[in-house]
Amino acid sequence: MIKYLTHNNIDKTRWDECIRRSFNGNIYAWSWYLDIVHPQWEALIENNYERVMPLTGNRKFGINYLFQPFFTQQLGIFSTSQLTEDIVLNFVNAIPKKYRLTEIRLNAYNKVNYGIDYFKKHRNIELDLIYNYQTIYNNYSNNTKKNLKKANKNTLYINRDVNPEHVIKLFRDNKGKEVKHWKDKEYQRLLTLINTAIEKECCFVYGVDDEINDTIAGAVFMVSHDKIVFLFSGSDESNQNNHAITFLIDSVIKEFCEMPLTFDFEGSDDEGLARFYKGFGGKEVYYPEIKRNNFRGILKFAYQFMAKD
Repeated sequence: MIKYLTHNNIDKTRWDECIRRSFNGNIYAWSWYLDIVHPQWEALIENNYERVMPLTGNRKFGINYLFQPFFTQQLGIFSTSQLTEDIVLNFVNAIPKKYRLTEIRLNAYNKVNYGIDYFKKHRNIELDLIYNYQTIYNNYSNNTKKNLKKANKNTLYINRDVNPEHVIKLFRDNKGKEVKHWKDKEYQRLLTLINTAIEKECCFVYGVDDEINDTIAGAVFMVSHDKIVFLFSGSDESNQNNHAITFLIDSVIKEFCEMPLTFDFEGSDDEGLARFYKGFGGKEVYYPEIKRNNFRGILKFAYQFMAKD
């Protein structure tokens, strides 16, 4: 039996035990992570926390809706036992009717029938790190190898003691200028998320320093369930020439290769980013999104005015 629980009724100890034991658990599903990215998250719970599904809802203009919080690529149903297409659909159908609009992403282990019109497909790129570095490097694209050679000709160093705030600033001062929908509260939430994850020993932040010890690039990596997730990165304008991010990703691959881990690039549907990630030998993995609008007529367009919080 699937039950709907409001935030205060969720037993987070049992929740986290389910996530720990889930064959498809991920970093985004831990209760502490959800508490940061969407403090009043709710849930669907099956039986004795055998399977769980977070619900990240909001209310605007008197309308309840579900949305995907920042910094959570994949949520959905997490299970300690078998998870079939029918079970996934049971959870989807158990979403409370009060949510008139739904735009939430499930995870790659949530198999669905894409013939149902409200299921949409998204692309992720992952790389198996079990192989030795030379084997992985041999699968790099010619362009990635060329850019890595350029990077190695520069005097670049990995900085394992970089301040997360500096990485965020690198992003805000450069690429972040194009991301108009990220405000101060999103960046503060990201910093809280990083610092909390570092305290819980499931995050590391690496930077790239140049020949005068200026940090010119950096990235945040989350670690959970045998995955290293490339959560966030920032670089200055020199990255186009010195390929510092390529150098950084290659360095992490070199450090963690020959381990039973997966490097999760966390994207992307964007063709340019996907090409960059696949340049390291990553493979495409797909996961579903529920994109459902239960309004009729002109109200069906109301979702366009929903401000995601």
